[in-house]
This record gives sequence, C-alpha cells and structure tokens, in this order.
Amino acid sequence: MSDAPRFEIDLAEFAADPYPALARMRAEAPIAHVPQLGATLMTRRDTIHVQEKRIDVFSSHQPEGLMTRLMGENMMRKDGAAHQAERRALFPALSPRTVQGHWAGQFRVACARVLDDLAPRGQADLVADFAMPVSGAALCAITGLTDMTPAEMDAVSQAMIDGCANYAGDAAVEARCHAATAKIDAHIDRALERALGRAGQAGAMDCVSVQARAGLAEASLRANVKLVISGGQNEPRDAIAGTAWALLKHPDALAAVRGGRASWAQAFDEYARWIAPIGMSPRRVARVDTVEGVTFQPEDRVFLMFGSAGRDEAYFDRADVYDIFRDTGPALTFGAGPHFCAGAAAARCLVTEVALPMLFQRLPGLELAGPAPFAGWAFRGPQRVPVRWPV
Repeated sequence: MSDAPRFEIDLAEFAADPYPALARMRAEAPIAHVPQLGATLMTRRDTIHVQEKRIDVFSSHQPEGLMTRLMGENMMRKDGAAHQAERRALFPALSPRTVQGHWAGQFRVACARVLDDLAPRGQADLVADFAMPVSGAALCAITGLTDMTPAEMDAVSQAMIDGCANYAGDAAVEARCHAATAKIDAHIDRALERALGRAGQAGAMDCVSVQARAGLAEASLRANVKLVISGGQNEPRDAIAGTAWALLKHPDALAAVRGGRASWAQAFDEYARWIAPIGMSPRRVARVDTVEGVTFQPEDRVFLMFGSAGRDEAYFDRADVYDIFRDTGPALTFGAGPHFCAGAAAARCLVTEVALPMLFQRLPGLELAGPAPFAGWAFRGPQRVPVRWPV
C-alpha cells in the first residue's frame, strides 16, 4: 500500500456528490489513500496529466481488475504495443472520417425518429425518453449489434458500468454484470456470423466487422466491443441529458448558443468539465516509485480522478460554476495519455452536432418540469431530467 495520507469518505455521500470531498483532497492531501475505495487517489490536474502517461509505473494492465474479470481483457487494460495494435484494429470504426462520413447521418435519422415520437407528448424525461434511445441506437449501429434494441443496449451498458465501479463487492451487482456480458456475447455471435459471411464485407465499418477484418483474436474482439458499449452508451446518454439540463438551468447560456455567440460544443465541453461523465480511471502500480513525496508499491491501486481535474482551482476560477465561455482546454474529459478515449469523435458528434441542436430546434419551448437528481463518482450523470414543452 502507498504511504499517502489517509483520507476517509462516506461512500453514500461520495456517490451523491463527490466534489466537496475531492476539493478537500486537492487542498489537504492531493494524493490520498481512501480506505473505503481501497485505492490511492490523485486529484490535482497536473499530477494526473503527467502520471497518466507514465505507463511503466501506473499501468493499465490489470489482470485482477474489475473490468478485466467482468468484461475480458480489452485494449484499455493493455499498455504499449499490445494496446496500440488493438487500437489500430478498432480505429476504422471510430475515426473522425468514419464518424462524419458514415455514422453522423445515421445518428440524425435515429434522433429524428425519437423526436418524432416525443414531440406530441408535451412532456418527457430527457434521460429515459430522449438521451437513452438516441445514444442506444447510435451504439447499436457502431458496434454492429443491430439485433439489440436501444433499451437493451442501455441496460447491458449500465449493468457493466455498475459492475466495473463495484469496489464494495456487492454480489447482486456482479451477478447483473455477468448476465449483461452473456447477453452481449450472444449478440456478438450473431454479428460475427453476419460479418464473416457478408458479401462486400470490406465496406462494413462497425466495430465487430473492422476487428474481424483485421484478424483480431476473438477474445480481444469481444472484450473491445464490451469496452465500446461500457463507454459509448452511459457517457453520451448522461452528457446529452446533462448538458441539456445545464442549458435549461442557465438560460443566458442557452440564449448565447441559440444566438450564435457560443456553440453546442462549448456547452458540452463546459458541462463535461463541470460534471464529468467519466470521473476516474484506475491504474495498477507496476514498480516502486515516488510521486510528490508519496511512495507507491507494486500492485497498489491508483485512481486518476478526471472529475477532480476539471475543478482544479489552479486552472479554473469559480470551478463549481457552469460557464460556457471559459477555456476548458486544461480539462481531461477524454483523458490525455496513450489511452485517450478512442470514441471521442463519435461522442462529440452525437452530442454536439446531432442530439443537442436537434432537441432544442424540434422542441423550442422546452423547459424543466422538476428536479434532476445526479448520482455517481466513477461515472456520473442525471438519473432523470423531467421536461415539458407546448404542443
């Protein structure tokens, strides 16, 4: 175990709102061992930015980690050449060119279909009724699991996310995660049959097809599809609903976007800095090393707290305030090292070029209709966002 200062948290309070405790850590013990999580947390932006790249010390390779045990060893849990090889195999499905030329149009069709259904209702929950089916439909297409419904995609993704954040060891949470991965594997079986038997397979750009075409080992292919699902459903869903909520809570910001003085991308970037959909990334200590006076031992567990980096007072004045005109460049929303999010281009396109502009254009009188509770620290987002509009 590292010799970092001990910092106690209340797990329920941390899940309800991690930011007060993270602020105290940044001020009092920026590298702190939290016994309730069984890990040492790095909370300052510069520390995370530097140490994330030192994969020889803070390794993503975690054979006994929750994600590896529950989902298989995906490329996010590999370093160096092994990571890069699998990233290259998956890249054709997620490259900026593929996103703009292949997926963006499908995103718009799916989003329009959801809004066509919603518009006559006059009220909805933006999480369950809009963001979830929009992100789910996009992910079904990108992964190649086209037999899965958006609701099924959301359910299996949530179960995996809950499993990967289950540091308390809840057996029921683990069982739901195993059931979800079994369902995903059954859908991958069918997608592989289509990919391997499809005439003109060279043109298929989904995750199953491009990895199969690259000759990736099936175990790695399956694990990487699960990785894409774990990061490609909940986070865009929460970012769509959360950014819409933030704009509705801050009418001046919404007016600035609608008036062309700010962009949907600015609204999203500031939301993701302020309330990080991905709050942390785990690492395994590979060798003895000392950082800022704290000595780490092999096999220590370290959490890089991206959500804390986004509120670091050294970079962000009034960090607890949503301000779409601030410079969000120092934030680490998608990471900063060799494990920078492979799906960043797809997420940005879906949230800022499709879901947000189409939502506010189609429902011009949109307004909040009740409170929007948030939850989570490793992954954080609104549980519901009730809204209404004139019909």
